[in-house]
Amino acid sequence: MQYNEMAQAALKKMAGGNAVILAIETSCDETAAAVVRNGREVLGSSIYSQIPVHREYGGVVPELASRNHVEKLPFVVDEALSQAGMKLEDVDALAVTQGPGLVGALLTGVAYAKALAFALKKPLIPVNHMDGHISAGYITHADLKPPFLCLVASGGHTQIVRVADYGEYELIGETRDDAAGEAFDKVARVLGLSYPGGPNISKLAKEGNAEAFTLPRSFKGESHFDFSFSGIKTAVINLIHNLEQKGDEIPKADVAASFQKAVVDVLTDNIFRAAEAGGDKTIALAGGVCANAALRESVEMRAGREGIEMYLPDLKYCTDNAAMIGAAAYYAMHRGAAKLDLNADPALLF
Repeated sequence: MQYNEMAQAALKKMAGGNAVILAIETSCDETAAAVVRNGREVLGSSIYSQIPVHREYGGVVPELASRNHVEKLPFVVDEALSQAGMKLEDVDALAVTQGPGLVGALLTGVAYAKALAFALKKPLIPVNHMDGHISAGYITHADLKPPFLCLVASGGHTQIVRVADYGEYELIGETRDDAAGEAFDKVARVLGLSYPGGPNISKLAKEGNAEAFTLPRSFKGESHFDFSFSGIKTAVINLIHNLEQKGDEIPKADVAASFQKAVVDVLTDNIFRAAEAGGDKTIALAGGVCANAALRESVEMRAGREGIEMYLPDLKYCTDNAAMIGAAAYYAMHRGAAKLDLNADPALLF
C-alpha cells in the first residue's frame, strides 16, 4: 500500500475515536513540539525560544532562525514525548505547520515531520499557522465550540475571522499594512527597547499616562472592519523626532502608554463592531498580541457591558507553540487532511 493510501486509511480508522498527535511548529523563531490528545488535551509540550539569539539584531534573522530549528528540533520533540510518557511509535499521527511564516524556518519543520511520518508510516497532517492560533482556544476552554468570532492579532497578522465550524473560516477584516504586533516591535525599537517589543512596551506603559498624547485611530467611523497600524506607528516616530529636535526629554513611558491605548482601542472597537453587525454572541482572541494585559482587560470589560461571551487563551498558548498546531490538526484530520507530498508555503492562506 502506498503511503498516501495508508495515511487516509489510518485517518478513517481514527475518526470518531481517540487520536494522539505529535505536532511540530517552526514558522518563525520558536522551535516547538507537543503531544495533543483529541485536540483538547496537551500531554506534553516543549518550546525552545530563540529570543536571546535574535535580540542583539533587534528582530528575527531568518537564516539564524532556520539553523536553530535544525539544531533544536530533535530535542524539543524528545522533551514533548518524555512529558507525555510516550515514544514516537505511540502517536497516531504527526502534524506540522505548513505556513504562513518564514520559508526557511517552515522548511525545517516540514522536512523533519515528513521524514518522521515516512519512517513511522504515520499520517502527516499539514496545518495553517493561523488555524493553529484560533485552535489554541480549544485547549484552554473545553466549552469553546464554533460558531464564534475571533480576533487574531500577532506579529505577522491582524484579522477578524468568523469561525463557522472547525477549520471553516470567513475573513471579516484584516490589516491593510502593518500587523499589530509588527507595530509594537517597530515602536519599541524607536523607543530604544529591546526585542521582542510587545512585552517591553506593555511593561513600560504601566508607568505612563495613556492620555498624554493623542494618536490616530485608523478608519474611525467607517463601516468596514479592516485595520491599519502604519499611521499610529508613523505618528509615534514623528512625535519622538519632534521632541528630539526641540531638545526635550522623551517621556518614554507616556509614549508607550499612549501608543498601546491607541492600538487596543482599535482592536477592541473593530471586533465588537463586527460582532454587532453579524449578530455574534461569542468572541475569542488568538495570537501573540492577545497576551497584552491592556487588550485582555479592554475586551473583557466591553464583553461584560454588551453581554458577549469572551474566550481568552492561556498566556502560554498566545505566542507560537506546537500545542495549538496539534489542536488544529485533530479537526483537520476529520476532514481527511493528510499527505506526505506537502511543501512549506510562506504565503499560505486560510
